[in-house]
Amino acid sequence: MSAVHTPPDTGDAGAPDSARLMPYALRPMSERDVGQAAEIERDAFPTLFPPTSFRRELKNRRARYLVAFQRDDLAASPAEPPVPPASSPAPARSSVARLLSGARSLWRAQRGGWRPGMQRIAGFIGIWYMPDAAHIVAIGVRSACRKRGIGELLLIGAIEQAAQRQMDALTLEVRASNYIAQNLYAKHGFKTMGVRKGYYTDNREDALIMTAERIRAPEYAAHFRALTHAHRQRWGFSDRLLS
Repeated sequence: MSAVHTPPDTGDAGAPDSARLMPYALRPMSERDVGQAAEIERDAFPTLFPPTSFRRELKNRRARYLVAFQRDDLAASPAEPPVPPASSPAPARSSVARLLSGARSLWRAQRGGWRPGMQRIAGFIGIWYMPDAAHIVAIGVRSACRKRGIGELLLIGAIEQAAQRQMDALTLEVRASNYIAQNLYAKHGFKTMGVRKGYYTDNREDALIMTAERIRAPEYAAHFRALTHAHRQRWGFSDRLLS
């Protein structure tokens, strides 16, 4: 995209230099991202049923989805093979190899996932805006893109968007066994408020209800700025277009 907007009050003095840029940025999900979002959902939640209808969600006036996309100017996609030099002839392939390659390409096209030449989406987050609170309904990151600060970047974007939309609380459900996610949410001020017994249909696992309250209050805002600064120091500056 040609221009992105960084929310105010980031604590940065001046524009960041390229060495401090994170290779991922945020923007709203669009129709062209639906196939990749479904691909990420299958990767992150292989037992989820039924799958999310992202096209329907994009038409839902209560729902807002953000995607973390890979900046083409900073990182090459790990799934895209390097292009051989022009002087190196391509190796000959058997008819079976060509047939399998064509079948894989057709399968990817039908499934609508990422293909070379497309902007690569690394993760997404969905938020439903209810009268009393914003509710995070899903957050997913490609397995190949994890441990790069993308999940926290998506959470930061959701909190910023909720505050911009004048929400006072943000809620979510998380598996009782998912301690890594629970620790991330707790770091950002989410507290366990209850349990949904047998919430997950694949194994009847309980879900913890976690809520961050008074997210526009000065105390929370100061804590959030410190966390955003720490994320930027570790992973680099990231542009965030929230609407």
